[in-house]
Amino acid sequence: MTASEIRNSFLTFFESKQHKIVDSAPMVVKDDPTLMFTNAGMNQFKDIFLGNAPAKFPRVANSQKCLRVSGKHNDLEEVGHDTYHHTMFEMLGNWSFGDYFKKEAIDWAWEYLTEVLKIDKSCLYVSIFEGDAKDGIERDEEALEYWKNHVPENRIINGNKKDNFWEMGDTGPCGPCSEIHVDLRSSDEKEQIPGENLVNKDHPEVIEVWNLVFIQYNRKADGSLVPLPQKHVDTGMGFERLCRVIQGKMSNYDTDVFQPVIQKISSISDIKYGNSPESDIAMRVIADHIRTISFAITDGQLPSNNKAGYVIRRILRRAVRYAYTFLDLKKPFMGELLPELIATMGTAYPELENRKELIQKVVKEEEDSFLRTLSTGITLLDKIIKDTRENDYKVVDGKVAFELYDTFGFPLDLTELILKENGLVVNRKEFETEMEAQKTRARNAAAVETDDWVVLTNDDTEEFIGYDFLDSEIQLVKYRKVKSKNKELYQLVFNITPFYAESGGQVGDCGFIENSEERIPIIDTKRENNLIIHIAPKLPKDLNATFKAQVDLDKRRMTASHHSATHLLHKALREILGSHVEQKGSLVHPDYLRFDFSHFQKLTDEEINAIEKIVNSEIRKNLPLEEHRELPVSKAKEMGAMALFGEKYGDVVRTIGFGDSLELCGGTHVNATGQIGIFRIISESSIAAGIRRIEAVVADKAEELINQQADTLKELGSLFKNQFHIQKNVENLINENASLNKELNALKQSIIQNEISSFIGHAETIGGVKVIGARVKPMLAGNLKDIAFNLRTACDGSMIAVLGVAADDKAQLTVIMSEDLSKEKNLNAVEIIKSVSQEIKGGGGGQPFFATAGGKNPDGIDSALAKAIKLIKEKLQ
Repeated sequence: MTASEIRNSFLTFFESKQHKIVDSAPMVVKDDPTLMFTNAGMNQFKDIFLGNAPAKFPRVANSQKCLRVSGKHNDLEEVGHDTYHHTMFEMLGNWSFGDYFKKEAIDWAWEYLTEVLKIDKSCLYVSIFEGDAKDGIERDEEALEYWKNHVPENRIINGNKKDNFWEMGDTGPCGPCSEIHVDLRSSDEKEQIPGENLVNKDHPEVIEVWNLVFIQYNRKADGSLVPLPQKHVDTGMGFERLCRVIQGKMSNYDTDVFQPVIQKISSISDIKYGNSPESDIAMRVIADHIRTISFAITDGQLPSNNKAGYVIRRILRRAVRYAYTFLDLKKPFMGELLPELIATMGTAYPELENRKELIQKVVKEEEDSFLRTLSTGITLLDKIIKDTRENDYKVVDGKVAFELYDTFGFPLDLTELILKENGLVVNRKEFETEMEAQKTRARNAAAVETDDWVVLTNDDTEEFIGYDFLDSEIQLVKYRKVKSKNKELYQLVFNITPFYAESGGQVGDCGFIENSEERIPIIDTKRENNLIIHIAPKLPKDLNATFKAQVDLDKRRMTASHHSATHLLHKALREILGSHVEQKGSLVHPDYLRFDFSHFQKLTDEEINAIEKIVNSEIRKNLPLEEHRELPVSKAKEMGAMALFGEKYGDVVRTIGFGDSLELCGGTHVNATGQIGIFRIISESSIAAGIRRIEAVVADKAEELINQQADTLKELGSLFKNQFHIQKNVENLINENASLNKELNALKQSIIQNEISSFIGHAETIGGVKVIGARVKPMLAGNLKDIAFNLRTACDGSMIAVLGVAADDKAQLTVIMSEDLSKEKNLNAVEIIKSVSQEIKGGGGGQPFFATAGGKNPDGIDSALAKAIKLIKEKLQ
C-alpha cells in the first residue's frame, strides 16, 4: 500500500464506524496561549475535553498535521539521526466524546491493524497502565480484560506513569492509556530476546505505533485527581511509522512519504543516499524539515525572530546547515524540493499547491540570509582560531563560542567541526553553562503559575454581546489566580460580556466592572480556547454580587475604526497592486493598525498616495456596515468573502462588508465608514520574502499626526526668510552644507599633511628606527586612525609612533609601527597601549602593529606619551 492508500484506509474504516471525518486543524495554533503549534490530534478538541464547548459530533476521526520540536516529546537536534523521529508528522486519530469507551476503542484498533492492514498478530504487543499508588489509581484491569480477547497475556505489558498515563498538562483532563507496539525484528532476533522485554526501551525496531488514551480524570492544581462526568477516547497513531510497518521498511525515511524528496536531494547534491552516514543524516534532516517549513508557511507562520516564527526559522536554518556542511550545497536549493513534496502530500493537503509560490520565495530569502550568516560566522571563527593559536591555546573559550551562536546564529556543531579540522576544541562546559543561563532567563520571563478554576455557578453559557452593547449587567461565573513575573493577577469569566477578547489580530478590550461598593479595572481581555477571560488586578469583595461591566469607549471606538480601515486598505491594495495581494497578518490597536500582505517589491510613493486616496474616498462615502453573523461558510465563500491567511473557519461564519469589500471577520467595526474620519499611512516595509507591511493611523491618531507634521513645517518655515518655499530652502541649505563640508575636508587634509610633515621632521632616530611621540590637534580627533596610517606610509624605513588627542573631555591614544618591528624588535602595540592607558583612565587593544585606547582623562595625555616613548626607547636600545 502507498502512503496515500494507508491514510485513506484509516479514514474509510472509521467512517464505517459512524465517525465524522473532519479536516486537519492548522499546524500553527491561534487563540490558545498554552500552545504555539498543534502537537497532537486532540488539540482542536481541547475545548470539548475541558468542558468549554459541546461536541458537534460524538465520534470523529482525521489525519492531523502536528509539530513537535521541544519538551518531553522530542528534541530537534535528534531528528534525522534515527529512523523514526520527526518535527512535522501526521497523526491518525479517532475520538469519542462521551460516547464509546475502552471496549470499542480497543476492538476497533485491533480490527483495523490486523484485519484491514493485515499486520501479523504475533508481531504486536500492547501495554496497559500499571497503576500509581501516589495518585491512588489501580492497574487498568478494564483495559486488560478487553485486550485479553485479542492478545495472549504474555504480550500485554504493564506500563508506568511516564509511558501509560496521558496528561494534557500540569492540570486538566487526563487518564490511563494503552499503547500498541510492533516488533519488526527478524525471526532469529525474536528468538534470542522476546519482544516484551524491548517494549518502551527505545529499540529502533520495537516501536509504538498507536496510543489509545482513555480520558476519565481531571488533574487539579494541587495534584489530586477527580473523575470526569463524561469519559472520552483520544487515540493517536503515527502515520509515518505505520507506513514503515506496512511497507516493510527499516526506517520511516525509506517509505514513499520521504523517498521522493530524498532522491531529489540526492540528485541536487550529486551524492547517493546510502553513500555515508553523514550525508544520509543530512538528507533525512532536509527531507523532514522541508515538510515542516512548507506546512508552517502554508498555515500562516512565516520565519521570524519571535516565538513560533523563531522555531520555524531555526528548523529551516538547521536544514541549510546540514546541506552546507555535509552535502556541500552552498546555494539556495530547498525550493526545488517542493514539486516532490506536493506530489507526495498535495492530494491530502491541497493548500501546499495553492501556496507553492509563497513557500518558494520565503524559503529562498531565508536560505540566502542564513548562508550570509554562515559566511560571516566562518570569518569570525577564523579570527578566533588565529587568536587562540597566537596564545598557544588548544581550547576555545565556551563563552566566545556561545556568542558566535547566540549573536550571529552560528551553530555550535559547525563551530566544533571547523575547530576540529584546525586541531582545536570548544570548552563545552562553559558553552552549556551559558546556554542554560539563557534558557533559565527565558523560562523565568515566561513562567506562569495558574491555580485551579474556582467555579461559583453552573451558568457557564458565557455569551459575548459586545457587537451590540458596550456595557451590561454581569455576574462572575468562575475565576482563578495567575502568577507571572512575580505579579499576581486574576482571570475572571462572566456569564455574559461586552468585552472583546484578543483575536484575529485585534487587541482585547479593557474597561472596568463596578457596583455601589467597588470598581475593578479590566486591564485586558483574552481568549483561551472557548473561554473569554478578563484580566483584573484583584478579585471583587463579594464574588456573588451583580456588577455593571463597562468597556473603555474611546479605546473600543479607535480599535473599531482601525479594524474597519484594514478592510478598506486590503481592498485598495488589491485594486492598486493586483489580485495577488492577500492578507498575511494584522494587528489592530487603538493607536494604529499594522497590515501584512503578499507583494514582491517596495511600494512607490505614487502607489502609497493612490492607496491612501482610495481608502479616504471610501471613508467619505460613509458606507454602511453590512454584517452577517451566522452565515454558512459555503454561502460566504460563494458571495466572494475573503478569508484570513492561515485561519481555520467553522461551518458558520460572520462576514463584514463595506461597499465592495467583503471579508470573513470576527472583530469589532464602525457602523459606517465615515466614523473612521481620515486614513494616513505612516510606514511601508518588508518583513519577509514576498511579505510587505503597512502601518497606518485613522481618526484622532491621524489628526494628531497631521497636526504634528503641520507644526513641524511651520517651525521649519520660521527658520527661513521666505516661509512659502520650505522645500527649496531646505534643498539650498543641504547643497550649501555639502559645499562647506567639501571645503572643510580639503582644509583638514591640508592640515593633516602639515601635521604629518611636522611629526616626521621632529622624529628621533634610534637604531635606524624613527620614533615619534606627538599630540594631534583637537579638530582632527575623528581622523586619528587615518593620520596614523598615513604617517606610517610617509616614513621611509622602520618607524613607530605614539599619538594622542583630546576632544570633548575625552582622550584618545594610538600606537602604530612598521610590521617588521613587531616581529623583529620585540615591540607590541597592544602591550604599549595597555601599559600607558591608565594615565588617561581608560583601556584599549588592537593588533601587534596597531592599537588604540580611549579614556576620560585628557590631562593624562602628555604623561602617557612620555611613558610610551620611554618604554619604546628601552626596547630599541
